[in-house]
Amino acid sequence: MHAAIRLFDLPEMDYRITDKPFPRGEICCRSPCVTSGYFMKPDLTAKAIDAQGYLHTGDVGVIFPNGTIQVLDRCKNIFKLSQGEYVAPEKIENILI
Repeated sequence: MHAAIRLFDLPEMDYRITDKPFPRGEICCRSPCVTSGYFMKPDLTAKAIDAQGYLHTGDVGVIFPNGTIQVLDRCKNIFKLSQGEYVAPEKIENILI
């Protein structure tokens, strides 16, 4: 299997792969190098990886004709850190600004 990246529609956020001039949507990927799921958590795995094997990253992006991807937004504006703490990116952005 080769690596694949594609966009999926997010109509609730008004991002669609049919948007002009460039397609926009949730960035999803699948590859042998991408996780196969959460350890012993099939319910979380089912939420993150769809039936086609695509990992839904939670990032909203646009794909340009030259193949580059730009991240525009997040589906959920919250990150879970490795120690289990949840952080809103706006908090980090405000600190950095």
